[in-house]
Amino acid sequence: MQLNHLNLCVDDLAQARAFFQDRFDFQFLEQKGNAIAVMTDRHHFTLVLSQYRDIEKEPPAYPKDFHVGFILETCAQVDQTYSRLEATEIQLTQGPRNMRGSYGFYFKALNNILFEVSCPH
Repeated sequence: MQLNHLNLCVDDLAQARAFFQDRFDFQFLEQKGNAIAVMTDRHHFTLVLSQYRDIEKEPPAYPKDFHVGFILETCAQVDQTYSRLEATEIQLTQGPRNMRGSYGFYFKALNNILFEVSCPH
């Protein structure tokens, strides 16, 4: 069995699409109005971004430990990604470090979604 796709609900579709394209090299495949953007990465993973549409309510919060994780091959790649993100408006609170058998860092973006970037260590 293979994981086919992930649908991530976001409160700003255009911002989320640019975030994944500019920061993580996702390629845009198609957009369905202002509701859904479909993207892929170089490993053919499909990421579907869905615009949260209930303007009457706050966007739903993801559970405390929910996060989007990116795995890289080397510590140098993790450091390069950190430096690349550091040059943007993203708030990085802690640099890459050894953690639970890996080397990486966490940060929040896109209205408080937690992201992890790491490599085996």
